[in-house]
Amino acid sequence: MLTRLNDRVTQALLIAAAVLAFMLCFLVVADVIGRVAFNSPVKGTPEIVSTCIVIICYLQAGYAIRSGGMLNVDVFVNKLPLRGQSFLGIIGALAGAAFFAFICWGSIETAIHAWTTNEFEGEGALRVPAWPTRFAIVLGTALATTSYLLMTAQNISLFRAGEAPVQSGSSH
Repeated sequence: MLTRLNDRVTQALLIAAAVLAFMLCFLVVADVIGRVAFNSPVKGTPEIVSTCIVIICYLQAGYAIRSGGMLNVDVFVNKLPLRGQSFLGIIGALAGAAFFAFICWGSIETAIHAWTTNEFEGEGALRVPAWPTRFAIVLGTALATTSYLLMTAQNISLFRAGEAPVQSGSSH
């Protein structure tokens, strides 16, 4: 149940990130055309692009874990017996969960601060609010942590059964 919910949420965020990236393409093209043809770039493009890139990356993190998009080096792991592979799968998933949980924990206060103080990025013509980026980091890392914890639970079951571990992406 939790696995299906996590998968649906991460897929929805992947779609949102793809739409955002698609819209960003039009902004960049408009900026280039405005800069070259009319000597008048779209104001605030660098601020919007830098903010959106961070949002896109963190919205895709949970899906990347579940679909196998995360880096996985298994050249030595494959030489171990299945129980050893599952044990290292548990350790790896726990390490991934800890990594993203630390980022999430460290980002909560800055997200709340950005919201309450009305923090903005950029100077001059366009100031972009910082809170959407900060909350996207919190959301993305929370889902990444959940994905790794689900993978840990699956690997514990496989370890007990003496089967090969679930790696990023092989849980679907």
